[in-house]
Amino acid sequence: MNTGYSVVLVDSNFRRRAAISHCLAGTNIHVEPFESIEEMTRRWPHGSILLIGDEDDIVHDLFAAMTASGHWLPIVAYAPEPSIPRVVRAILAGALDYLDWPFAETEVRAAISLAEISNAGIGSVKLREAMARSRVQRLTRREREVLAGVADGLSNRRIGERLEISPRTVEIHRANMLNKMGASHTSEAIRIAIEASLVG
Repeated sequence: MNTGYSVVLVDSNFRRRAAISHCLAGTNIHVEPFESIEEMTRRWPHGSILLIGDEDDIVHDLFAAMTASGHWLPIVAYAPEPSIPRVVRAILAGALDYLDWPFAETEVRAAISLAEISNAGIGSVKLREAMARSRVQRLTRREREVLAGVADGLSNRRIGERLEISPRTVEIHRANMLNKMGASHTSEAIRIAIEASLVG
């Protein structure tokens, strides 16, 4: 049994932040509140889930921030009486769940359980894709072209012919590509490229 959880809360509405913190006070769920994504990203916190008040395109912006930084938390969005299109947009943007505000402690616990199940095995295809994209985005255009050639099963010589560069230059780009992606071997780089939808 987990002795406690930490929920990262991002909400520009001070009253809601205070109400959620008060709702979970005295439980084994610790709330770390932030007013904005910018405030939170100054020192990426650790937690079970990221609970976010859904306004404008904040879920999309948060996912972009996580993609750029490589810091990941399952996102659970919420809003007062959200419309179905709003919920759908948030889920498509990467939210794992959506709560109707005001919500109870039990609903937060259910969201945490869902996040744990997701992290334990089911996973989020969108999250894996975003993580892979963040690694591919580190590459230069030429390194991405070399990666595409590698994924096509081409030799350094064939990739060089395709890109009109020498096999030695391909080799250098290939080594840089693996290093930037944090891949220990070519097959891992190909897997990342597939998850990032760079190749298919």
